[in-house]
Amino acid sequence: MSTPSARSWLYVPAVRPDLLHKAMEGAADAVVLDLEDAVPHQRKQEARANTVAAVRQPWPKPLWVRINPPHLPAGEEDVAALAGTPVQGVRVPKSENPTELRRLAHRLDVPLHLLLETALGVERAYELATAAPQVRLLSLGEADLAADLRVTDDADDGGTLDWARGRLVHAARAARLPGPVQSVWTAVHDIDGLTTSTRRAHNRGFYGRSVVHPRQIPPVHRVFTPSDEEIDEARRLVASLQRASDQGSGAWLDAHGRLVDPAVVARAHWLLEHVA
Repeated sequence: MSTPSARSWLYVPAVRPDLLHKAMEGAADAVVLDLEDAVPHQRKQEARANTVAAVRQPWPKPLWVRINPPHLPAGEEDVAALAGTPVQGVRVPKSENPTELRRLAHRLDVPLHLLLETALGVERAYELATAAPQVRLLSLGEADLAADLRVTDDADDGGTLDWARGRLVHAARAARLPGPVQSVWTAVHDIDGLTTSTRRAHNRGFYGRSVVHPRQIPPVHRVFTPSDEEIDEARRLVASLQRASDQGSGAWLDAHGRLVDPAVVARAHWLLEHVA
């Protein structure tokens, strides 16, 4: 079971099959059917039925499902409905209990994307990331986390939760997981703010972003798509490593006089893997 290297993950309410078809025809790299926040309580059963039908269909791009918190009755019903279906992956909100995650992994045995939305979840980030081999991705649920911490994430600088973002990046990499997926930018019409926030996330070790509207996809893709110049530079670095290795050197100066060693080249390999 592979984990897609998606730049964008578009949320679609599970009560809107029409939007799912549009999303699958659109530009998002991956789609997430939402059984949680986008579905009112009285429509949960309808949403589950739609979801079970959807995950059984062939789609041109990855389709994951965000369930309700598994420790709640609605989450229990979501898991029971999805058990035995060919669901490709599940997003798990309010992740903070490793034992609970192991039970969920045993019941579904599919890739899990953990959403850490509480102080306890962030405190246990590495423990959660290594709770089960099915755990493939991490994200913060920034609005919920800010509420739990009783802080305001200032849209002007976006730095209030930077410590938590750094904690998540560190936990993900220590657990040998990909960089975390950045949380939703809720100001749908603020494309400049989205771009700035996404660039900050990219520079700090995140890869990809959850989005709630198709207009958010192009700026997110621009940030997470390497330029031709970056790709050419990565190829030159990889080639220079081979030449240095042939000469028995572990570090060298490139054509611009910059010191290069295998650690620098490792990021070039990573970049080229994402554009292959």
